Amino acid sequence: MSTGSTTSPSHAEQVRESLTENHRACSTEPMKRFIKEFRDFIATGNVIDLAVAVVLGAAVKAVIDRFMEAVVNPLIGAIVGKPNLDSFLTITMRRGQENESIVSFGAVLTQVINLVLVGLVLFLCVHTYNRLKRPKEESAPAPTVSAEVGLLTEIRDALRDR
Repeated sequence: MSTGSTTSPSHAEQVRESLTENHRACSTEPMKRFIKEFRDFIATGNVIDLAVAVVLGAAVKAVIDRFMEAVVNPLIGAIVGKPNLDSFLTITMRRGQENESIVSFGAVLTQVINLVLVGLVLFLCVHTYNRLKRPKEESAPAPTVSAEVGLLTEIRDALRDR
């Protein structure tokens, strides 16, 4: 074994260097950047827009729920013979026991119809908004006809008249 100096760093130096690199990686810069981005996000008004969207979404859902209760469910009741689909297509397992298990496909179907109606209303709102937002297109000017096409059109019309 030689006791002379070696070119490779000792284990302690390697650990120290590794810790220094890890410390640099865990600096507070990313956290400061994250806080700044969050503050900018709050300041731009996106949060306000999101809050308004949530409140309007809840109001639209309330209207759809009332529509389901007042219009769709009575129509379903007239067709199926039950007041709504919640009790339609149910399977009772372990009947008569203390913990009856009831599988209700009708309740799921009711919620699917509700989801489709909410989606339709939101689509119509967004579609209308995009239509109103789009700039009105001016009527396109008549296409300009080149001299050759104009001459050929005149020749065709003259031949047709003969």
